[in-house]
Amino acid sequence: MAHGNPPEIIYLNNAATTWPKPKEVIQEVVRSLELPYYEEGRTTLRGQADYPALAREILAGFFRAADPSHIVFTRNATDSLNMVIHGFAHQHRETPFHVVTTRLEHNAVLRPLRTLEREGRITLSIVPFEDGYVAPQAIREALRDDTRMVVMTHGSNVLGTVQDVGAIGRHLRSQDIFFVVDGAQTAGHASVDLSALPVDVFVFTGHKGLYGLPGIGGFYIQRPEVVDAVRQGGTGVESARPYHTDEMPLKFECGTHNYPGIASLYAGVRYLMQNGPDRLERRTMENTEYLVRVLREEESVVLHNDAPDLPVIPFSVEGMDSHDVGFILARMYSVICRTGLHCAPLVHESIDGGRGCVRLSLSSQNTREQCEAAARAIREVVQRADR
Repeated sequence: MAHGNPPEIIYLNNAATTWPKPKEVIQEVVRSLELPYYEEGRTTLRGQADYPALAREILAGFFRAADPSHIVFTRNATDSLNMVIHGFAHQHRETPFHVVTTRLEHNAVLRPLRTLEREGRITLSIVPFEDGYVAPQAIREALRDDTRMVVMTHGSNVLGTVQDVGAIGRHLRSQDIFFVVDGAQTAGHASVDLSALPVDVFVFTGHKGLYGLPGIGGFYIQRPEVVDAVRQGGTGVESARPYHTDEMPLKFECGTHNYPGIASLYAGVRYLMQNGPDRLERRTMENTEYLVRVLREEESVVLHNDAPDLPVIPFSVEGMDSHDVGFILARMYSVICRTGLHCAPLVHESIDGGRGCVRLSLSSQNTREQCEAAARAIREVVQRADR
């Protein structure tokens, strides 16, 4: 197998995983690998960087979360959602209950919920969206006397729309309904103030807008006592106890941490805070709006959202399969994007008949020159299709 520098590509698949990572992230990961790991409770080592503690502190500051110990590290957003959804269901295992979610969801939400539904542990209502947004009133109308949980996305990974989880959360809090928000696409892109946002759990992943490595994610939980731990094991402390601890964050963390991943997450959030997340996002959205304007001028292009809130551009080319568009862009122009259903099949049933679309997604690392080259490539693909 050949090794070496990656090819010169225009990477517009950042809603899947951001690339390239800021150099500060790479340097911190290298530093973490060069040092012996400081594992609290598992070593006599002292004087080394405690990456889990550093990352919890900086994430709490970034999200304005009150208690860093309520930030739990997992493998990714899917892992977090599984732990929270199944952990909440386990606590209510004696009596089936009703859950509300939406047609905007990723399979990371839909599949755990449908598994519980198939097992007869919950009943499920799936609320539609209109023009990319779920109306708070639609959530309120779906609630029943036995509704115990609402799980929904903060930002659509297909349409790039940001949902009004504040208005929804305020009503759910007044009804004492557990509210889980999937922030996989908004963390690092949209302002998240957990001191004011009325959500019970906010889920994030490290490898997208927070510029960490794949394999690290987490969630913030306001009231850990309402979710059971679905994993047990070694914590490095209280080893004589026969059962897993309820102390945070160890209640939901067991085994050895992903130290390089956590180091990357710490450095990624530090990069955002040092460079100003608003300034970085403004530049990213300016490039997004440029590409939207270019695509809007092509008659054969169907834009599924021409005013995204996030740097996500979903589109189809009339007469062409999305996979063919992506294949040509990659092989002929080195433009990398995502094609197909994007793990959100219900969105596509609503916008393209379930066929799937092309998604361009940007990060702050993309330049205007790259976007102009991608625009020229897409124009050529579309014009060839028109001949």
